[in-house]
Amino acid sequence: MKQDTSFDWHEPGLTIGQVAQRSGVSVSAIRFYEAQGLLSSDRTAGNQRRYHSDVMCRLAMIEACQRVGLTLAEVGGALAALPPGQAPTPADWDALAERLRTEAQSRIDRLNQVLRELAPPA
Repeated sequence: MKQDTSFDWHEPGLTIGQVAQRSGVSVSAIRFYEAQGLLSSDRTAGNQRRYHSDVMCRLAMIEACQRVGLTLAEVGGALAALPPGQAPTPADWDALAERLRTEAQSRIDRLNQVLRELAPPA
C-alpha cells in the first residue's frame, strides 16, 4: 500500500525534525539560526520546539542571503523587516531580491577593482 507523503509546507506547529526534513537544512543549523535570532519557535509543555508557518520561507531567505555572501548579522537585518510568525509576502520577496541584487553587484564591482589593480602594467 502506497503511503501518502504529501504535506502542507505552511503547516503550523512543525517540529524541528519536520523542518529539517522538508527544508534539507540540518537540525543543528536550525538550532543555530534560532539562537542567532533568525528563526523563532514556540515551546510545548514538554519543552519541544514548534515552528511557525513562516519557517520554510525564512530558511529559503537565509539560504539566498548566504549565497550572496551576507553575514549572519546582515541576514538578521534583512529578515528583521518581516512580520514575525507570518509567511513573507511577494513584496517582501521583491524587497529582499532587490537588496541581494544590490549587494551582489557591489561585491562584483569590488572584485573587478581588485582584478584591475592586480593586472600587470601595460
